[in-house]
Amino acid sequence: MARRRISSGSSFEELAGYSRAIVDGPWVFVSGTTGFDYAAGTISDDVAEQTAQCFRNIERALKEAGSELAHLVRIRVYLADRADFDAVAPIVGRHCRAARPANTTVVAGLVDERMKVEIEVTALKGRA
Repeated sequence: MARRRISSGSSFEELAGYSRAIVDGPWVFVSGTTGFDYAAGTISDDVAEQTAQCFRNIERALKEAGSELAHLVRIRVYLADRADFDAVAPIVGRHCRAARPANTTVVAGLVDERMKVEIEVTALKGRA
């Protein structure tokens, strides 16, 4: 099976030379995804809304790849501020409960000061 690239249309992908997701065999690797609404070109100031938007962006990429959140095997959550963990964790839990993937959460500076959370995932195609 050929490797396939999936793009969100974000200008960051072209600038930094990456893809929103890569499908390689049965695997789907979704790049670090932030709370930007790519269609509107906006990002909320609220960490909970950013987290929800991350998952909307991730779900779009997974769907295009032939997968879904129920097929997650790995998730990494990057928080700009450790104080946001209590707001973010339940949202991650709602989206990941069916798959219960391996999870790592890291507190780290993000590329844009407006970004409060970034999430990357790995999933399998077509099976839970």
